Amino acid sequence: MNSRIIRISLLFAVTATAVSLSAFIPSQDKPWVVPEKFVKMANPVNSDAASLKEGKELWARNCQSCHGKTGMGDGLKAFQLKSALVDFSTDLVQKQTNGALFFKISEGRSDMPSFKKKLESEQDIWNLINYLRTLRK
Repeated sequence: MNSRIIRISLLFAVTATAVSLSAFIPSQDKPWVVPEKFVKMANPVNSDAASLKEGKELWARNCQSCHGKTGMGDGLKAFQLKSALVDFSTDLVQKQTNGALFFKISEGRSDMPSFKKKLESEQDIWNLINYLRTLRK
């Protein structure tokens, strides 16, 4: 009986250690593959004052808590995430096509949630992208 408890305890300890260590393996190190049809997708929403205003409001409600006020990945919830957040003002993000950004916001992965059902319309995602473009260095 005693040896069974020890084995179960040991199994639990090994499992808990493996789960804990997996939190340190960032999934964002893997390339985020975007289907070609999205890479080539154009933004149908003009980047005008109305779109930027809406995008900024959507950012404040949906993105700022993790990505920070200026998109540097320093939001209040960022430290709770397993993955490191990128700085949206960098070329790494700004050189991506609008369609690639649309795919990533829509679909999400790992800590990044999918927003295709969280936002009212695709236009909201395009407005977010227009606002995201203002976060350049």
